[in-house]
This record gives sequence, structure tokens and C-alpha cells, in this order.
Amino acid sequence: MTVHLLLSAGRGPQECAWAVARLVRRLEADAGGREKVSTRRVETVAGERPGTFLSVLLEISGDAAEKFADSWTGTLCWQAPSPYRTGPGRKNWYVTAQQVRVGVTPTVFDEADVDLVPCRTGGPGGQHRNKASTAVRATHRPSGTVVVVDTERQFSLNRGIALRLLRERLEAGDTAAGRAVEAARRRVHDELVRGNPVRVERPNPGCSSSRARAGATRPPE
Repeated sequence: MTVHLLLSAGRGPQECAWAVARLVRRLEADAGGREKVSTRRVETVAGERPGTFLSVLLEISGDAAEKFADSWTGTLCWQAPSPYRTGPGRKNWYVTAQQVRVGVTPTVFDEADVDLVPCRTGGPGGQHRNKASTAVRATHRPSGTVVVVDTERQFSLNRGIALRLLRERLEAGDTAAGRAVEAARRRVHDELVRGNPVRVERPNPGCSSSRARAGATRPPE
């Protein structure tokens, strides 16, 4: 079982990108303590500050991957003072984590999966078209895609055209599905709901943010 989880800072301030980095590390540590779960960073988008991320796409694998991903899906909160601002202020930094599809498996076109049936069609073309079953009805069984070709007066020519059209329609369908998957991933960045988080994580006891305020290249947890 493999699940992809996208963590995003959305349109939040730079502290949210800092929170993404902290939460990813916490998630990875959580997975590391489990026997049937492993994680891999598939894609990262860096934030303005060193060591921060606008988004991270994680691949979660293993027998318990789906259950583990569910426990980290939704609005996440990193609760800690900002490492970039002085004085008291906001301590809750929200991040969204959503399960997403990644890529589209191309449809494998095999002529053995196509039913080719001779048929007659009406319309212009003279008597020759109506006397012989030279048209072709081609059905791609796995997808249910159907084309009918009657442009030529020979069955073999119509057959070749039908197979080409089926292949092109399947490729176009794969392309459209791929665009839909990418669009769904982009929408995740705008779906952050602040408040009512499914998880609230905090720095480990003893961690300090003073190094970040002093300009450290890697903000502490």
C-alpha cells in the first residue's frame, strides 16, 4: 500500500513554511517508530527562509500506510513562538495535509482488447456504402471507448483508421486525467482551514528558538 500526503503552508506567513518543515520531521519520526510504515520525500518546495518549505509531498508505504496517513490528514498545528518575530504574539501556525493522487498510469493499448465489428451506416455516399458492411465499429473493452468509422469504402482501411482513433482518444484521456490530478494538487494549497486542527504538535522540551532569531541558517525545532 502506498499513499501520497501533501503538506502545504497554503497562503500563510513565513512561519507556516517553518511549521511545514517541523511537522514533516515530526511525521517522519512518528513513522520511524512504526514497523509497517516508511516515508520518502518525493517533492519539496523551499520557503523564503533557509530550512523551511512551502510544501512537501511525502510517499508513505507499508501495510499500515493508509491508517498512518489518515492520522496525519487535515489541518495540523505547530504550536511555538515565531522564530522570526520578537516579543509575545501568535503561537499557532497552521498547515494543511491532504492525501493526493500522483501521476496517471498510462492506458496500455492492445489490439487484443478491441472488438471490431463490421457495420453499415446511413447518410451520403451512394449505393455502394449501403450495400456492403464496410464501416467499422471499434470498442476498447477496458475503457468502454467506442468509435465508428465509415470514411473509406474498404473495411480494412476503416479498421486501421478506427484503431488509430481509439489510440488517440485514450492518449487524450490520459493527458486530461493528468491535468486533473495536477489541478487537484494545486487546490490543496488553497484549502487550509485555520483552527480545529486534527493534531497539535509542539517543540520537544528544551528546544529554543533563539538561534533562529540570531540568524541561524537552520531554525531549531
